[in-house]
Formats: sequence, C-alpha cells, structure tokens
Amino acid sequence: MRRRSVAVGLLISSIICFSLLSVFADEQQFTIDGKVIDLDDSNFDSVISSFDHVFVDFYAPWCGHCKRLSPELDAAAAALAELEKPIMIAKVDADKYRRLGDKYEIDGFPTLKLFVHGVPVNYNGPRKADLLVRYLKKFVAPDVSILESDTAISNFVEAAGPHFPVYIGFGMDESVISKLAMKYKKKAWFSVAKDFSDSVMESYDFDKVPALVALHPSYDERNIFYGPFDDQFLEEFIKQNVLPLCLPINSDSLKLLRDEDRKIVLTFVEDENEDKTKKLVKLLKAAASANRDYLFAYAGLQQFQDFVETFEISKTTKLPKMVVWDGNEEYFNVIDSESIGEEDQGSDITRFLEGYKEGRTESKKISGPSFMQFLNSMIGLKLVFVVVFVVAVMLMIQTLGKEDEDNASSRPLRPDSGEVQRPADKED
Repeated sequence: MRRRSVAVGLLISSIICFSLLSVFADEQQFTIDGKVIDLDDSNFDSVISSFDHVFVDFYAPWCGHCKRLSPELDAAAAALAELEKPIMIAKVDADKYRRLGDKYEIDGFPTLKLFVHGVPVNYNGPRKADLLVRYLKKFVAPDVSILESDTAISNFVEAAGPHFPVYIGFGMDESVISKLAMKYKKKAWFSVAKDFSDSVMESYDFDKVPALVALHPSYDERNIFYGPFDDQFLEEFIKQNVLPLCLPINSDSLKLLRDEDRKIVLTFVEDENEDKTKKLVKLLKAAASANRDYLFAYAGLQQFQDFVETFEISKTTKLPKMVVWDGNEEYFNVIDSESIGEEDQGSDITRFLEGYKEGRTESKKISGPSFMQFLNSMIGLKLVFVVVFVVAVMLMIQTLGKEDEDNASSRPLRPDSGEVQRPADKED
C-alpha cells in the first residue's frame, strides 16, 4: 500500500513538473524580436498573458485588405520592438480558428486589437507602418508626461502626432489630472509643463496659469480651460474636446460616436471638398464653440451616400440641410428651418438651433438599420454572408420547386413519387 502511495506521489509530481516545464517552454517560445508572430488556439492565451502589450491582427487569408496590411505590420513590428516598453505584433487566422474569432467578436477582416495586460482594446487608427507606430506608442507612454522646457513641449506635441487630442497642463501639478489621464488614456495624450517661456504662452494663446490647453492638431483647433479644476468641470472639458468642434462623418469617425452621449447637430452637404462646404464648416465650428452641450458634425452625400440616405436625403434634396440626431435611431427636423441658404448661413444655423431648443421639431426614425446595426454591418461581414446565404437558399428552393412541378406534369404519379432527386444528387 505504501509503495502504491509513493508511486502515485511520484506520478503526480512528474505530471506537475512536466506541466510547469511545458508552460515555461511556451512562454519562452516567443520573444519580441521585431517579427510578426503567428498565433492559434494552442498558444494565443499563453502569449497574451505573457506580454504586457500585444497588437493582434485577426485576419482571413482570402481578404484583400488583410494582404495589403501584412507588409505594413511587418515594418511596424521592427520599430515597436525597439521601444522602451516594446509592443509585440501577432496575427491569427480568425477564419480558421473560429473559437478565437467568436470569443473576441470578430465579424470583419482585418480586425485589429491591442491587448494591454491581457485586456483587449479595439484599434481604429491608421494602418500605414509609420503612423501605426506613432499611434501605438501612446499606449506604452506615461499617463502624464512631465515637460521641463519649451523644447520638451514642442517635442511632445510632435511625437503625439495628429490622430489624438493633446492636453497640456501649464502651471499645474500632475496629480490634478492623473486620474482622468488614466481614464482617457485610450483617447488622448496628457502632459504637464513645469517650465515654459512667455513665447509658449503666446503661441498656445493663454494668458494666465494654471491653464489646461486642448489641441486637435489634425483639425487645427485649440481650446483653453482656466478652471475650476475639480473633477466634474475638468472631466467635462476633457470629454468635450476629445472630438473636434465639427466632426466629419466617415466610416472611421463614425466609430468614435459609440461613447458619445450628446445630441449631434448633423449637417448634410453635397460634397465635403467644395470651397463652399469649407466656409460652412467654419460657421458650424463657431456655433459649436458656443453650444458645447451638442456635438456638431457634417457628412457629404458624395463621400458617404449610404449613411446620408438613411436620413431620407437624396440627390433631389436641397442641401445643405441640418438635423439633430440622437446618435442611434431618432432624429429631429426643425420645422421651417431645415435647409441652409447661401446668403446668410450663420443666421440660418442660429435659427435652426433656436427652433430645436424651443421644441419646434418633427421627430423621425432613420430609414434602415439603427446606428449600431448600420455600424456593425459596415465593419462586419456576417450580415452580408447571412443575406447572401438566405437569398441563395430561396433561389434554390424556387428552382427545385419549379423542377418538381415540371416533372410532375410530364409523368403520372407513382407510389414512390416522393423520391425526388436531391440537389446533392444532381450532375454538374
């Protein structure tokens, strides 16, 4: 009996040791060496839990966009591996390894996610290697960067790039914004300038300290906050400046509205690139600056027709036209104030906003799927596959039914007439 117990103990010890060695071997199998690694069901969880930052490309071999993205990821992997806190790039064939695809709700290819200490974060940034590197560097940067000179300030803004808003606290202690910096780290860069010259105050357009400056480099926008610096007012300012004053709506920016709780003053134009549209956008920005409780946005019929048409806008509609949208299914027309003329557009915008605030509105539902359904169908493939499959089945049923009718009319009924030729039995 004792020998049996000893044998069992040795067996259990051997199994434990073997398991530990296997786990150790799995962890040692991959290093951040500047190459894109392949993941599958057997190693995905181990790698994600073993490295602080893993950028994963969920792809399908047949996807053209995935093929074009692949060399960009190869180039970015080398640069990201050299960071002080390196980022690993990995890829997984989510079409083959469906369990992983389902677990992380992959419904379109390529889908990109950054795993930060094992927690996935959706990536909607640029996909060119140099921009991707600059974009991802934010996730391994300090929550709040401390800037000690004018040069450090300019270097920080340049390194941050144009894809995120930048917040710089002048004459502030980092503890004032550290909690909010952690909360909004996925959406913005945060810093505190400890030492700066009068020329910096002039270039950033603030005249006293403490001051929090919000920059949107890609939109050439700047907003200043002088307080009060308690959490409520400070967070309100940060939230309002995460997005630009007037957001152009496209397939990428539409995703940014998932977390937006303000009503959206949405203006439809014929063509975003026309000079008259650019002049109108300046007026919309001025209105947005005075009405920060709303998010202002615009969409071009030529640029984003599928989206614009869900608001019953067509090529015969008089544009520009304004609505107030709840960000999902409902929007409001303001009676007698929908269209913007060409003469005094500023007054037309003011009249529209006053009409909405006074309740002179007509509630409508978007024609088609809700915003979330539209967004999911836009970025995913499952809905397309389902529709195609259903249509194919219906056509097949109709074809088979017609063949059955033709066969039945050309021959007498027999006791075994139920033995109809099945699709799988047909000759090519």
